[in-house]
Amino acid sequence: MNKKSQSIFVAGATGYIGGRLLPRLLEAGYPVVALARAPEKLKDRPWAKHSNLTIIKGDVLDPGSLNRALKGCRAAYYLVHSMNPDVEDFSQTDRIAAKNMAEAAATANLEQIIYLSGLGEEQSQLSHHLQSRTEVGNILQQGTVPVTILRAAMIIGSGSASFEILRYLVDRLPVMITPRWVDTPCQPIGVRNVLHYLIGCLEKQEVIGGTFDIGQPEVINYRKLMEVYAEEAGLPRRWIIPVPVLTPRLSSYWIHLVTPVPAAIARPLAEGLSNPVICHENRLATLLPQELFDCRKAIRLALDLLKQHQVETSWTDSGTMHPAEWSVPGDPAWAGGSLYTDSRKIILESSREEIWPAVSSIGGEVGYYYANWLWKIRGLLDRLCGGVGLCRGRRSSSEIYPGDAIDFWRVVAVDKPDLLMLSAEMKLPGEAVLSFRLVPLDDQRTELQQVACFLPRGLFGILYWYAVMPFHHYVFSGMLRGIAEASGKRIISGPEKF
Repeated sequence: MNKKSQSIFVAGATGYIGGRLLPRLLEAGYPVVALARAPEKLKDRPWAKHSNLTIIKGDVLDPGSLNRALKGCRAAYYLVHSMNPDVEDFSQTDRIAAKNMAEAAATANLEQIIYLSGLGEEQSQLSHHLQSRTEVGNILQQGTVPVTILRAAMIIGSGSASFEILRYLVDRLPVMITPRWVDTPCQPIGVRNVLHYLIGCLEKQEVIGGTFDIGQPEVINYRKLMEVYAEEAGLPRRWIIPVPVLTPRLSSYWIHLVTPVPAAIARPLAEGLSNPVICHENRLATLLPQELFDCRKAIRLALDLLKQHQVETSWTDSGTMHPAEWSVPGDPAWAGGSLYTDSRKIILESSREEIWPAVSSIGGEVGYYYANWLWKIRGLLDRLCGGVGLCRGRRSSSEIYPGDAIDFWRVVAVDKPDLLMLSAEMKLPGEAVLSFRLVPLDDQRTELQQVACFLPRGLFGILYWYAVMPFHHYVFSGMLRGIAEASGKRIISGPEKF
C-alpha cells in the first residue's frame, strides 16, 4: 500500500509548530487529520479547505475523541505541551494527555508516533519545564507503538516564544542585567530545520523508535545569541552584565514587563535556560541531510519574515478561545447578572469591502485609530497587574484568523467583510467583548456598528464599568471616525449611540 494514501494525525495543529507542519504535510501529498479543541482557529487558514485535510474537534485529554480521530491513521505527530497560564500544574496535565495518546495509538495500531521534545541531561537537575518534556517522551515510549523523539533546544523562528523573548530584550534594552544563565551553552535550531526533520521522519524506517538530538552544528551561549541578534537587527552593541542574584522567578517578572511573554510562560522558560542544552549526537543530520542554519542565518530569516509581516504562526496562537455567547444581543443575562453595552454606529459612503481592511487591521502597529496614548496607558496598567498588555501586537498586519491574539484581545469570530469580534484578555473584574459589524444599507452606504459588551463580576465589576463609561464617548466615537478616515470614506452621519 502507498504510504501516502494513509492519513497522518497531528495533535497540536493550532500550536506554533503544528500550524506550520500541517500545510507542509499537505503540500507533500499526505492526507492529514488535525485534532483541535477549537477547530474555528483553522477554518479560515489558506489551506483549511484542502481536499486532503480533515479537522476534528477533540482534545488529548478526552480519550474518546482521540480514538475517533486516530481511526485509519498510519502515524501521528504529538506536538502538545500544556505550559500556559491557564494550566496550574502543566506537568500533571501532560502526563494524562501522553498516557491517553499512547493508549489511543495502540488501539489504532499506528506504525509510529513522532514527538518533539526538549534537550537536557536527564542525570542533571532539569527545570520543571524540561522534566515534563522528557517525562512525556518516557510515557509515550511505554506504549506499544514505536516513538521517534526529536530533542531540540531553543527554536529560532518568527513568532516562537523563545525568539520573542530574545527579540524584545535586545530591541528594548541597550544595557541588560541578566542572570548567570546568559553564559549557559546551547545549540539552538531554526524552525525550518525542525520542520524538515519532522516531515522526513515519516518515510525513514531507520528513525522509527529512535531518540535524536537536533541543533545547529555550533555550540554557543545566550550572550552570543543576543550579540548576533543585535548585529542582524542593525542595533548598536548591547551591554550584557550577568549578576548572580536574578532567580528564574525574578527573571520571569522582568521578561513579563519587557516582552510580550507573560510571567506564567516566561518562568519555566527562564528556568530551562539554566540547563546546558547541547546535542551529544547528530545521527539525524546524516539520515535526513539538509542545510543546518547557524544562529545568524536563522535569526536573519526570522527578522525578514517579521519585516514582511508574514509570520505563519505565533506562540500566542495557543491561547484559549473563551466563548462569548453572552455578548450576542437578545441573550438572557447569565445567572441573573447584568450585561452592560455601549453601542455606537456611523454611516459611511462606502461598501463593506472598502471599509473592512481598516477594521481588520486594528491593533498592533496600526493602533486603535484614536487616543492611542490612552490605550497604551491601559496596556501598561495591565502589564503591571500581571496581564498581557499591548505588546503582543499582531501575528500579521493584514491577515486575521479566529484565535489570533491582537494586543490584549483574542479574535473569537471573523466573517469577512461583515463581522469582527474580539474577546478581552486583559485583567478585568468581568468579561468583555468588542465587536464591529458592517451592515450594507444600499450599494453606496454602509453602517459600521461598534458594540462593547461587559459582563461584570461582582460589585467591583459594576463599579469598574461606571468608572470607564466617561471615556467611552471619546474613545469609541473617535475610533469610528478614525476607521472612516483610514478608509478614506465620507461620513454621512454619526457617530451616534443606538
